[in-house]
Amino acid sequence: MKLRANIIIAFAALVVALSGSGYAAYKAATKLLPKNSVGSAQVINGSLQKVDFSKKLKGARGPQGPQGQAGPAGAPGPQGMKGDPGAPGAPGQPGAQGAQGIPGTAILRSAPGADALTTLDGAGNVGDFASITIGADGLGLISYVDQTHNDLKVAHCDNVPCTSAAIHTVQTGDVGHNATSVTIGSDGLGLISYDGGANLKVAHCDDLACSSATKTTLDSNGTGRSSSIAIGADGLGLVSYQDANNNNLDLKVAHCNDPACTNAATTTLDSAGDVGAYSSVTVGADGLGLISYYDNTGHDLKVAHCDNPACTSATKSTLDSAGDVGIDTSATVGSDLRGLISYFDATSNDLKVAHCDNPACTSASKSTVDSTGIVGSRTSATLGADGLPLVSYYDNNGDDLKVAHCGDAFCAAARTTIVDSAGDVGDYTAATIGADGFPLIAYWDLTNGHLKAAHCSSIFCAPYFRRR
Repeated sequence: MKLRANIIIAFAALVVALSGSGYAAYKAATKLLPKNSVGSAQVINGSLQKVDFSKKLKGARGPQGPQGQAGPAGAPGPQGMKGDPGAPGAPGQPGAQGAQGIPGTAILRSAPGADALTTLDGAGNVGDFASITIGADGLGLISYVDQTHNDLKVAHCDNVPCTSAAIHTVQTGDVGHNATSVTIGSDGLGLISYDGGANLKVAHCDDLACSSATKTTLDSNGTGRSSSIAIGADGLGLVSYQDANNNNLDLKVAHCNDPACTNAATTTLDSAGDVGAYSSVTVGADGLGLISYYDNTGHDLKVAHCDNPACTSATKSTLDSAGDVGIDTSATVGSDLRGLISYFDATSNDLKVAHCDNPACTSASKSTVDSTGIVGSRTSATLGADGLPLVSYYDNNGDDLKVAHCGDAFCAAARTTIVDSAGDVGDYTAATIGADGFPLIAYWDLTNGHLKAAHCSSIFCAPYFRRR
């Protein structure tokens, strides 16, 4: 009963609250506010939801925030079309003019003429053991022995035909009566090997004319007999020679350690008997030295093919052993890049040529070039401007200077020509090709004891020859 009375009292109080002013307050609280009249004062924090905001409402733009870090680069787009070439730029300033080169090879079209024969040095008994090359100035440079004074001398040609020359003494006295050999070093200056006081020596020219030279002893334990010099693929001198000291009679080489050859490493290549005489060195198409020489024990023509640029070892081969062969050898390389060796056959008294079958010259094809009597000593082989070998030599029949112009790379056939027959001439010949493409030959005039030069008037060394 008591619970029911309490409920009735509470209900009566609610009725009183809803009547009058209480009801008015309730009604005002539930009445909707006018449009756009709600402010922050009427909103309880966190009471509004997304749906309570109008999509049409838009506040003022706030200030721009700081720029964010760049994102990773996107994949490259396809390459665009090539644009039109721009206009050519202004021409640059011309460079300085280079040094003048040596005269090029030419075929003379002047009237046919004789070969030019010139005495270059007549002061005493001079001109034997001659060697010739063409200098960096395009002019001939000849080394030879002055037997009267035992001097080493050089003749520097004044012009391409060498109709005159400046004579210089390189070493006074103490020069053996033996072969000299001259070449042009990688520095453009002459380099001469010779026998100096029973030693192998070299003279490095101080200028193009070799008016003076720096002399060096390369081997004091072996003579410089039969020396021959060439420039290897490494730009350094390579000298072949015979060591005749203490009766060794060996073939040796000296490999220069610098362009001036102020010192060298020496190596014995062949010591099997009396070997190494009449040596001649050239550099093959493989960049390695090729040395021809005479084996006096077996009377054979032999070659040594260097195994490396310094020639610290070599492969030796006998090319001709039919009789007494191999005296006065001279080696060159033909246009077919094979070695070619001229030599004297003392059994048949003929001029012969051996054409190497391979770069190492382990075998060769042999040909007799001239067999008219006693011919073929003092040979000198070179490659002509026409790409065919040319050999100068001494004809003992008439004591003449002769030249053989080969008809092919093998020199299986050749045209022979007498160049000089004025007295006993043509001993110790040395041939090269001048800057005009014509043969230039240095030789000894035994009758007068003079150094002479022959400038051929054609590539064949045939006088009065002229192309149409």
